[in-house]
Amino acid sequence: MQFSFRQVRRESWRNNVWKHIIAVLTQNNKCQLPSFGIFLAKGSAALEKLKDLCKEGKEKARHSTLLQLYTQAVLDVTYFEESQLVDEDFAGESSLQKVKELICILSDPEDLVRECSINEEPINILGTDLVECLYWRKGALLYMYCHTAKERSEWLRGNIALFKKCLNDGVHYLKRMLSFRCPLHLDGDVLLQDKDTARLLSEGVFSDTHLLAMMYSGEMCYWGLKYCGEGKQESLKMMDSVSDGDLGSRSQGALVDFRELGKTMLTKYVAVCEGPLKDQGWNTISANEMLCYLRKVHS
Repeated sequence: MQFSFRQVRRESWRNNVWKHIIAVLTQNNKCQLPSFGIFLAKGSAALEKLKDLCKEGKEKARHSTLLQLYTQAVLDVTYFEESQLVDEDFAGESSLQKVKELICILSDPEDLVRECSINEEPINILGTDLVECLYWRKGALLYMYCHTAKERSEWLRGNIALFKKCLNDGVHYLKRMLSFRCPLHLDGDVLLQDKDTARLLSEGVFSDTHLLAMMYSGEMCYWGLKYCGEGKQESLKMMDSVSDGDLGSRSQGALVDFRELGKTMLTKYVAVCEGPLKDQGWNTISANEMLCYLRKVHS
């Protein structure tokens, strides 16, 4: 079956995503913020290359190339929008709706792969780096939103179930991001001169982003336990009461065990930062404080 990007774009949701990307590029083509504007430029370049490959006579372009370009455009343009939200401290009642929309857009590349009848997993088409980035961005976006929301006590009191759902989804995305690469199993057949590097790879730390994902997910688990409590049955009922419209159909279903997962993630983070990455600028003070809290809390 010949892949046709133009055919896939007829689907209404995808048209909306496409229009969204173009609208952001058009409205902000004279962005006065250089640190943000560079991502618009990169997104625009990827979009132009993608459009060129989709023109008549170039339909034989590899579907993986088209999908990767589309994914890169999505990542660049949404990063610009995320940066604006963070810079504005998620101001306004519409900020959560914007977060939901961005998560849906960041989920679209994987959906597109599945809808193209390619019979391949998204990671095999897009590559590990891009898929990891999609999940990292979704998890980090919810982390930033929750980091801001927890400081708004009045909002938090009236939206505790929604807050917990945001935490739950964010942790799921970060866990997924950390699952795509297999940690290095150290045995007699594996010889690495750099023992610190070997330790990092065996712990699943392949980059600074992987380490941050551990810290972020552990911190979100801490917030979940501190602000939402640990009662699982009650929490399930509360979360079920939150409509799909609040977070969209992308909401992750399974309930995270905040205490156990938080301990696992933060313990690994501390061990790495105080071990092979000691004196490399990674702070473990707050992580150790959160670990103490998680270890003291019981059902």
